[in-house]
Amino acid sequence: MTEDAPLASAGSLISVLLVDDHALVRDGVRGILQTQADITVIGDADDSATAIAVAAARQPDVILLDVEIPGSEVTVTVGELRMRSPGSRILVLSMHEGTQLVRALLSAGVCGYLLKSSRWEELVAAIRAVHIDPDRIVLGVSRQSLGYLGTEPAAGTLSAREREVIELVAQALSNGQIAVRLGLTEATVKRHLRNIFAKLGAVSRLDAVNKARAVAYD
Repeated sequence: MTEDAPLASAGSLISVLLVDDHALVRDGVRGILQTQADITVIGDADDSATAIAVAAARQPDVILLDVEIPGSEVTVTVGELRMRSPGSRILVLSMHEGTQLVRALLSAGVCGYLLKSSRWEELVAAIRAVHIDPDRIVLGVSRQSLGYLGTEPAAGTLSAREREVIELVAQALSNGQIAVRLGLTEATVKRHLRNIFAKLGAVSRLDAVNKARAVAYD
């Protein structure tokens, strides 16, 4: 997944912010990182708004970001994190290997995408790698997905429901309002939006609307 990176220079610690809505996951990762002499966890968060606020206040070197935290779509969260804490390197952790989502996140500016099934040694090496080399990209995905990343995303593949959702997004409705309008739960709306972002390679709600319109009139 990534080559071993050297330890941080003597006297310096790599500060890490943990973002995951599962306390057990945060505690587990914290426990692993606390065993590393050159890494320190300076905070955690369980939703996108808290993550942005903590990152802005503490300016961590590396942010470990779960792809499915509550709040804004992950690409939107990444954009906010980069704006509020520009020096932070963002590593996304996920249970899923979605090629188009990886593409969208890389376009949004993350430095890496790791599966939660990765070994802890790989996670630690990735943190060191992106901290030492700002241009390093770490991908913990299959060889097949790496091949797909080199191809253009298939445009115009939104489902009928996804088209309904993006049309309401274009009307500036919130996720809650869209859920009421379509008779869905807000979590389902968020899932549809994640799929839309991934399929279109969008990095914001406005970007998704514009790209959906471009496909419709292509």
